[in-house]
Amino acid sequence: MKAKIVLLSLLAAMSLSAQELTIYSHRHYDSDKGIFKLFKEKTGISINVVQAKANELAKRLEVEGKNSKADLFMTADAGNLEQVRTNNLFVSVSSPTLEKLSPKELRGKNNEWYAFTTRARIIIASKDRIKDGEIKTYEDLADPKFKGKVLVRSSNNVYNISLLSAMIDTLGEEKAKAWAKGIAENLARTPKGGDRDQIRAIYAKEGDVAISNSYYLGHLANSKNPKDVEAANSVKVIFPNQEDRGTHINVSGIGVLKTSKNQEAAIKFIEFMLSKEAQEILTNQNYEYPVNKEVKPAKILQSWGEFKIEKPNFEAYWGNAKEALKIFDEVQWK
Repeated sequence: MKAKIVLLSLLAAMSLSAQELTIYSHRHYDSDKGIFKLFKEKTGISINVVQAKANELAKRLEVEGKNSKADLFMTADAGNLEQVRTNNLFVSVSSPTLEKLSPKELRGKNNEWYAFTTRARIIIASKDRIKDGEIKTYEDLADPKFKGKVLVRSSNNVYNISLLSAMIDTLGEEKAKAWAKGIAENLARTPKGGDRDQIRAIYAKEGDVAISNSYYLGHLANSKNPKDVEAANSVKVIFPNQEDRGTHINVSGIGVLKTSKNQEAAIKFIEFMLSKEAQEILTNQNYEYPVNKEVKPAKILQSWGEFKIEKPNFEAYWGNAKEALKIFDEVQWK
């Protein structure tokens, strides 16, 4: 009997090791490549990554339908995850490990997707030109006194769309639009580049304050380029709205697709993404906040201190996206 049990266990292990998972991923980080490699070493399951922009991958999944070879969809931004969820392309999954490691507030409505990291949409300001306490909220950036001083990327970027979508949900459309109008009027330049470029522009004195995802500052501070390190050292972190609703956060997450022929292996991969081993890679190499409570954030994240988080309504990030884009267009935030 024991021999039979051992044989069955070996056959199950061999079955998993022969598998390959196809992940449609918008993420483009070296940390992820290291995790894929480690997962294969531990399980024998290979990872095939199809990489493109999130909206392109979401559209591809719709077009491919039941013929899709994809097992998992992985991306930054809950708005992207919610797009796939509302298109009914995910399957709800759970396991004892997922229940233990995944915070309930960082999942899809019915466990269709799981966040494996978070990031804050912070305000970054010049140490020399912005006084301590001068900026406390996102709303402060719309004050006319900051005219010609605000740096931010394009309004068609998903991080800004999700931020404004959350504001519509929390503050209402009228106040959210007034904020966007104030930002558009206070811009130091026509929006261009990514979040890192906004921080570099503060250092170059093109503006005094920027909106950025937290992990980009971590990358600049740990860059091999001395100029980027200087740029990071010239600014300070402001976690906005600490006295009211808290700082807006977003996630990177992953979900199992209905087309997956390898759901057992796919769930195993999500569990691995939430494991202590993978979470330490994600925070220490990509400067994202871990969701596994047993893992401490990277030292640079700890140096910025703890902060109050705005309670996220991820459904609104996608649900209000069209309205957010309409507002951006109306206020001429390019």
